[in-house]
Amino acid sequence: MPTTRTLNGQSRTLTIVRHGQTAYNNQHRFQGRIDIPLDETGLWQVAQTGHALRELYVHDHTDCHPFVVSSDLTRAMQTAHAFADALGLQVHTDKRLRERCFGDWEGESVEDVAVRFPQDFESWRDGGGGEMRHGAEDRMAVASRGMQAIAHWSRVAGADSDLFVFSHGAFIEQTLQGMFGIAQAFPDFVSVSSMRNAHWARLTNAMLTQPDRWILNDYNHGPAIADTPQWYEPHTNTQQSA
Repeated sequence: MPTTRTLNGQSRTLTIVRHGQTAYNNQHRFQGRIDIPLDETGLWQVAQTGHALRELYVHDHTDCHPFVVSSDLTRAMQTAHAFADALGLQVHTDKRLRERCFGDWEGESVEDVAVRFPQDFESWRDGGGGEMRHGAEDRMAVASRGMQAIAHWSRVAGADSDLFVFSHGAFIEQTLQGMFGIAQAFPDFVSVSSMRNAHWARLTNAMLTQPDRWILNDYNHGPAIADTPQWYEPHTNTQQSA
């Protein structure tokens, strides 16, 4: 955990966490802005992740000052509370952290969309923008609102804080691609892999006089148990308690 005060008035670290599994995730459906709660597996996942985040970044770090903000969609809020409640922390909400809107595809299964709109589906999967023909939100617009929200909350939290943001898969992909200029360099290609449920990215402040400069230290990190088949079938073996 860094101990040097930042010079740009922003949080020292940034941890961006994807929500746990929902029924739509399990059914391979587009979620977008539909407000879906975590399913039983998702609730178990976020208990493991909340515990891991506290153990790795909060406990035994006396200089850690976590500040928590979440998308206002239920699945992200549940994930945020699985981390924050044990620490007695408030969970702030921000609509800018919502998942990317997928327009007419929301609620549809990935398999059905692939059959009904094969060219647009392939284009979407490769980053070519086929989903835009069906009312999806522009990827750069997602990145823009994501970067704005992070910049805002990292200043609100302050220079001695450690910012924890709870959000969604496509949102995290697009925001990080925008933050590091990847989307501008490769606008027709998805350069960041999809984050797994209840996994996170970890960034540190560059500690420069210029604001909004972050160093990506880790991506798609999860608890150790996430590397086993139990992550998506927690009741098949003895559960790891949080």
